[in-house]
Amino acid sequence: MVRLKIDNREVEAESGKLLMELIRESGIEVPSMCHLENAEHFTSCMVCVVKDRRSGKILPSCSREAEEGMDIISMDEEVQEARRTALELLLSEHVGDCEAPCQISCPAHMDIPLMNRLLAQGKFAEALQVVKKDIALPSVLGRICSAPCEGACRRRSIDEAVSICLLKRFAGDEDLSGEEPWQPMPAPKSGKKVAIIGAGPAGLAAAYYLSLKGHRCRVIDRNERPGGSLCREVGEEELPSEVLQKEVDVIRTAGVQFELNTEVDTPAFQKLVRSHDAVVVAVGKGESGVAGWDLPMQDRGVEADPKTYRVGETSVFAVGSALRPAKLAIRVLGQGKEASFSVDQYLSKEAVRGESFRFNSRFGKLVPVEFAEYLKESVEGKRLEPAVKAKGFTREQVMEEAARCLHCDCRDLENCKLRIYSDTYGADQKRFKSEERQACTKQVQHDQIIYEPSKCIKCGICVRITEKYKEKFGFTFIGRGFEVVVGIPFGESTREGLKKAALEVADACPTGALSRKFKVERLKFKVVQA
Repeated sequence: MVRLKIDNREVEAESGKLLMELIRESGIEVPSMCHLENAEHFTSCMVCVVKDRRSGKILPSCSREAEEGMDIISMDEEVQEARRTALELLLSEHVGDCEAPCQISCPAHMDIPLMNRLLAQGKFAEALQVVKKDIALPSVLGRICSAPCEGACRRRSIDEAVSICLLKRFAGDEDLSGEEPWQPMPAPKSGKKVAIIGAGPAGLAAAYYLSLKGHRCRVIDRNERPGGSLCREVGEEELPSEVLQKEVDVIRTAGVQFELNTEVDTPAFQKLVRSHDAVVVAVGKGESGVAGWDLPMQDRGVEADPKTYRVGETSVFAVGSALRPAKLAIRVLGQGKEASFSVDQYLSKEAVRGESFRFNSRFGKLVPVEFAEYLKESVEGKRLEPAVKAKGFTREQVMEEAARCLHCDCRDLENCKLRIYSDTYGADQKRFKSEERQACTKQVQHDQIIYEPSKCIKCGICVRITEKYKEKFGFTFIGRGFEVVVGIPFGESTREGLKKAALEVADACPTGALSRKFKVERLKFKVVQA
């Protein structure tokens, strides 16, 4: 036995015990990218480092054994900076996107690639659930959205962008055509009351998502119909009133109450603030009465925090054209959804931070030599157009068009350790970025897994697993020095190299370089793997 200290606490350990194991047994989290239980130690990532107070040295805890008299510091500023630097060095060699460019460019941050994959498989109901997580009016937006997502679509650089808006519209229309449109399970009732002033896209979205969070929502609007600018500025041919009404009815079914033909003047606004736990100001363009509501104003509208939409330290939040004139319906609808997070945090007496967004690795545009690589997970053919635009796609066309998606996002978006730790430690992907990046390639020969070498950080986990299974070829380190890569030797394919351990190496990979094919589970939406 040896005696040592961990964060000023004396502990005993068996001789040969690794510092990482000992620290974790003490209830302290230690990150690691290259450590593999019950396997030979291979120190490469340096994310697990700790510090010995006696010598001041930074030590890799995954391979350093506990020694008599050690005085270990599991976390301080120097350890944190060392871990951050290690992550930034790993990121400099990791060429891959966490979220796809289309999702990043969508003001509502909808998970477009997941919607596409589900539609391509004919799983229309599941696709609708993915859409409604971020877009309260998919049928409406599918008809009028200016489609910034399609402008960012990487398929556009090959031939033409995927027809994302028409696919989203189909998901919404397919749901509305059923006897009972889908409704997610709401949170338990909170007993809190929220007034939303304005029934345009921003107000409708805020009310919908706040209602799903368990709050009692009341939408107040001076017009006789909900919809705001959608009623006044969009023609019947482009947006049939029946479609808008059906989606408003879905929001009403979610528990939202509407009070129409009601003007809100200064006394009425003050009364709403007093009688409700929170108020969301979502009035449309040209409603000048807001200036008299005793709210802080800027040149173009109400002054609110740009991330949380909260007005000062009050119970009032402002979105959409109440902040500044807005032309894009998707942008104000996205603001309504984002504001629902802030209002919910306020009502739950939490710190008001708004919707959280995690670290996101990005590598930029595809270059021509990468087109064929990305088409390996897609299909040939240019963008489809419906025979009659007003009618949209048929089911068969939806599946065909959705299959054109290049699968730019990461399959292990929620479980990638590199992403999780980069977010935790505030890593900067650009700190050690080189002028030239590695070309993206995809090895798709195997029936169960896909390998993307440009995402590999050379942790060696897959090498050790295939050695354990005594694969004939397996993974190994190929080359020397800075030129070393991980791959199947002798030019063999992943199909030949991984006869036994394919799924295990995919599940153990810390970066998504190796991942299961057809993996479509994401967040809380339970989707069966194809």
